[in-house]
Amino acid sequence: MPISAPCSSRLILQPRPQRLHALLRLKQTRALAAALCLSGTGLQAQAPSNEPLSAIEWLSRSVENAPLFEPPVTGNAESPSVTVTTLGGLSKDPIGLLPADVTGLPSTIWSASEESVLVDLVRAERIDTVPALQDFLKVLMLAEANPPLGAGPDGALFLARVDKLLDLGALEAAQSLIEQAEPDTPPLFRRWFDVALLTGTEDDACEAMGDMPSIAPTYPARIFCLARNGDWPTAALTLNTHRVLGDISAQEEALLTRFLDPELFEGEPPLPPPARVSPLTFRMHEAIGEPLITANLPLAFSHADLRGTTAWKSQLDAAERLARHGAISENVLLKFYTARTPAASGGVWDRAEAIQRFDVAMAARDPLSVSRTLPAAWAAMEQARAEVQFAKLYGAALQELPLSGAAALIAFEVGLLSPDYEAVAIAAAQADAGFDPFLIAIARGTPQDMPANTPPAAAIQAAFDSTPPPQDLQRLVDAGKLGEALLRALALFDAGAEGDLRSVTDALSLLRAVGLEDVARRAALQFMILDRAV
Repeated sequence: MPISAPCSSRLILQPRPQRLHALLRLKQTRALAAALCLSGTGLQAQAPSNEPLSAIEWLSRSVENAPLFEPPVTGNAESPSVTVTTLGGLSKDPIGLLPADVTGLPSTIWSASEESVLVDLVRAERIDTVPALQDFLKVLMLAEANPPLGAGPDGALFLARVDKLLDLGALEAAQSLIEQAEPDTPPLFRRWFDVALLTGTEDDACEAMGDMPSIAPTYPARIFCLARNGDWPTAALTLNTHRVLGDISAQEEALLTRFLDPELFEGEPPLPPPARVSPLTFRMHEAIGEPLITANLPLAFSHADLRGTTAWKSQLDAAERLARHGAISENVLLKFYTARTPAASGGVWDRAEAIQRFDVAMAARDPLSVSRTLPAAWAAMEQARAEVQFAKLYGAALQELPLSGAAALIAFEVGLLSPDYEAVAIAAAQADAGFDPFLIAIARGTPQDMPANTPPAAAIQAAFDSTPPPQDLQRLVDAGKLGEALLRALALFDAGAEGDLRSVTDALSLLRAVGLEDVARRAALQFMILDRAV
């Protein structure tokens, strides 16, 4: 039953002989708590910050930038003297994993734009777009670049970039970016701790938490880490102490109690699922044998289902979901598809079987077997929306096989979705095998030379037919605000996928005007071949 007053002295965990030392310490804590209640004071609880939690609302408040000790009390009504200190520290905004010679972008992509504008644009970027633009958005988020105007030591743009990577399910990239910057502030440590919880590396984060007392962990996070580090007595004492003081909610108390001593609750009904799932609550529910389903949680949680302790179907569902957003590589997806023989039929089981049969045919380089199995494998990838991962795996090899009929048409489209799209298009044009000439022209950068028979084709053709970018985007580029212009162009393309085809033209025109021809061609091909309309 939930406690009704912060000064309740009820003991949660039942005593056992091996825990007597913890109980003895608890008596002292109860005495302290009683004294504090009588005096009308108490230990300073960690007050919630007025700042927004994050662009992605599932990030837990695993750490707070708040004192854990009792504040000083004045003995008179005079105003206390206040010492003002200028906060030091450089902005983390310039930190990235990809230097300019890798991205092809200048280091000044952000420097002429206001940081607040860039933060809003990054947070607004959608993750459901064509794979080419998903990849390019990640490049922008990982790029080394000079800080924007108004950048402060809090690194607001850096945090927004990390959050967008987490939105995209790119946990490894986000984790590496945070570690490059060093998680030495509460906002960064919170994100690092949450990523560790979802990737199963929480022991490292818990050790770091103990080494950085200036980053005050919340009590649930501290209790969790004490238990993970094997210090059960201190974890139990901390839970009881802050339950007595009212620092832990009834929901947190119930979960932490079961986490520390699940045997006491054998046979009892499971806890109700939390209204809001954080990585910490997710991890503890898993630890007590009451795992939460990830399908309806943010994309990043799906990584937890890739671990070897998870059932194969859950692994397959998670792998497909992550692959859909480019959050895992094509090889990881194939590993899960081919891990074992499907024991059932329908849905993901049929997709796994189709990929397994096709993979065997490709390994044998048997054109007849490939022709027979390719249509089902391609249909499976269309259902999973993992066509580009399939193209990366098999696109080049398919071009080496003498295929005909439906298999040849599929192999042509798969080749155009692969990194070798231009070579595939040149070979197709030379073969004169009746493939779509407009797709061939896009891959070669010359769709303006072919008739456009559909509105989407006309929108793409206009972007390659010397149509200048819209004036507002060009003004941004001329003012040195290249990064801002690119973020706005990505948003325009998404609007075009929903039916505003003029926006597709504008976005592709901007990409081509600033030298991102490869991104523009791949986005145009995927727009024509894939069904990504929302």
